Amino acid sequence: MAERIQSVERAALVLRLLASGPRPFGVTELARAMGLPAQALHGILGTLVAAGLVEQDPATGKYRIGASLLHLSNGDLDTNELRARSLHSADTLAARSGESVWIATPHEGGALVIHHVFRPDDSAQVLRMGAHLPLHASAVGKTLLAFDHDLDVPEKLPAFTDRSLTEHAALAAELYEIRRRGWAAAVDEHADGRAAIGAPLRDASGRTVGAISIAGPTHRLTEAGRARADLAAQVTDAAGEIGAALAR
Repeated sequence: MAERIQSVERAALVLRLLASGPRPFGVTELARAMGLPAQALHGILGTLVAAGLVEQDPATGKYRIGASLLHLSNGDLDTNELRARSLHSADTLAARSGESVWIATPHEGGALVIHHVFRPDDSAQVLRMGAHLPLHASAVGKTLLAFDHDLDVPEKLPAFTDRSLTEHAALAAELYEIRRRGWAAAVDEHADGRAAIGAPLRDASGRTVGAISIAGPTHRLTEAGRARADLAAQVTDAAGEIGAALAR
């Protein structure tokens, strides 16, 4: 039998406990659950935070699963309130639109997909959970840039296709239009033949905490080269439902 390393076992148990529900844990709670003195956890937690696998709330000092763990594992950890309260509306949106649905939050200069609902058909699909999308070339990314006032526009705007916005003036004009109409679209901007329509997710205080989008082939999501208004309405309706759930 292979030798078991105690510190690794303890770190794994910490991650399992933090992933067990949407609320964060304090050191005392974790220590009690693991049957260890709190002092024994400080080094483990510090290492996990430094690796990006765990995040510590600077206001409360409590710990939760880090977004980097979602990115690295491409897993389906239902560890945060936003994802948990988005599940029903995301499923309903996928059924109504017939397209994939993504929930994303800002992370390390991009948009991190924290939940992905497959489109409701029998075609082969790839789970995008943990995908890191560019802010300037994706519907969820542009939604976050437009409505999350804590986000800065990236200095570099690389081109992914011929339709990617690579000039700051053009992106600024696009963000103004997104704020005016309440939703964002990315048509052939991240990948040729692919489009997405996104809207902001707001908490009880009105702060933008994420974005929801549908994604699919350009020919299904657009008419005359523009995002379909009926699909945009479905996305904004779902965003409103999630906002209401977050306010409860």
